[in-house]
Amino acid sequence: MNNEYVHELRKKVKKEFKKDKSRYWHTIGVAQTAANLAMCYEVDIEKAFIAGLLHDCAKCYTNEQLLHYCLEYQIEISEYEQASPYLLHSKLGAYFAKNKYGIEDEDIINAILFHTTGRPRMSKLEEIIFIADYIEPYRNRADDLDIIRKLAYKDIQKAILKATEDTLNYLKNKGKEQFIDALSVQTYDYYKENCLLK
Repeated sequence: MNNEYVHELRKKVKKEFKKDKSRYWHTIGVAQTAANLAMCYEVDIEKAFIAGLLHDCAKCYTNEQLLHYCLEYQIEISEYEQASPYLLHSKLGAYFAKNKYGIEDEDIINAILFHTTGRPRMSKLEEIIFIADYIEPYRNRADDLDIIRKLAYKDIQKAILKATEDTLNYLKNKGKEQFIDALSVQTYDYYKENCLLK
């Protein structure tokens, strides 16, 4: 791993989150968890760590700012995202990764872009960032977290299925169906079918 490059990148991210230390520690947790999972699934460790570092690089903005920047940079905003602008941090984060942090690797950019909703047929790096965001050590509120953490190192696709299912059920049980993104449902359907075929 290019320690100097990663160290400089970490300093830049820390500066972005100087007003939100918990978000910074979440970011470090995701980066470290992603690196661990990368070792487990034979994915480039540096790419996983960098994607983890940058996955929330646009999370420090308000909903209004997210909408503003997406309009300014001509990033497509769906009707669903217009109603739930916080989801735009993934799209804006992918844009910033490329244009602010100089990331050219499309796999890293896609891992940032889809880390919130997932998508069918994710690359292994995308899967790692998606689940690392869910299971990192500082995260402690999700149901069945211990089960999903164990699954992540045995069968990452089953971990994604369980995490997605739990998230969808949580939103339905709370009467928040309007916050369910269509891509999350597609992710659940794809991984359910994929895991049944194993």
